[in-house]
Amino acid sequence: MARSCVTFSVVALLLFGAVKSTLSAEPSHGDQIIATAHKMISVIESVEDFICEAEVIYYRNGEEDQRYQLTFFYKQRGKIRVKFSRPYPGATVFYKVGDEKLTVKPFKFLPVVKFHFSIDNRVVKTPSGQRIDQTDVQSFMNFLFKNVKWIQEKENAFYEEGEQIKFAFYALDYIEGKGLEKYRVVVSKKHWFPTRIERYNLEEKPIEISIFKNHVINPRLEENFFSP
Repeated sequence: MARSCVTFSVVALLLFGAVKSTLSAEPSHGDQIIATAHKMISVIESVEDFICEAEVIYYRNGEEDQRYQLTFFYKQRGKIRVKFSRPYPGATVFYKVGDEKLTVKPFKFLPVVKFHFSIDNRVVKTPSGQRIDQTDVQSFMNFLFKNVKWIQEKENAFYEEGEQIKFAFYALDYIEGKGLEKYRVVVSKKHWFPTRIERYNLEEKPIEISIFKNHVINPRLEENFFSP
């Protein structure tokens, strides 16, 4: 009888270990999110340049406050040009990643007029407080990798829907990296760029929603296109 009990206990432990091993072998949503991020960064790093249109909605206390419409032009080695359609139609910003200053040409009809600002100047930050060097897609990818711990440990979600991948996760806030926030992301499997990024506080109130569309990959933009 004792031997039967011991045998049963050993078998139960072996079965429990096998089940535990099987469960641990299955990728978590966090693993799937990070794997998607690796795929995205590998594609983005292989792209010479790209263009995309963006609409960014900023919220205050959960209610829509401001809406921006613009076009991003990006070239490898960190050259960025941003053309505004709303709320500053015709205004263009020029910036090279790593520089401490950017150039603004506020008037399309007066191209000789230009101003230089520190990237920390609140005049050229977004309504949510982002500097220009925090607005490009590579900065967002760096943000994901900096928050691997939170993505893995906190509640998350991941699923595929046709040509889209959708995932949600918690991470330290995008601007200062202090408090936790919730993010929802949609990625196109056609080009592996994000098409939507949503940012919420812990009360599920929206802070910022960015929608990206009309991506043009490798349009062969000239170098002087990024010179003010």
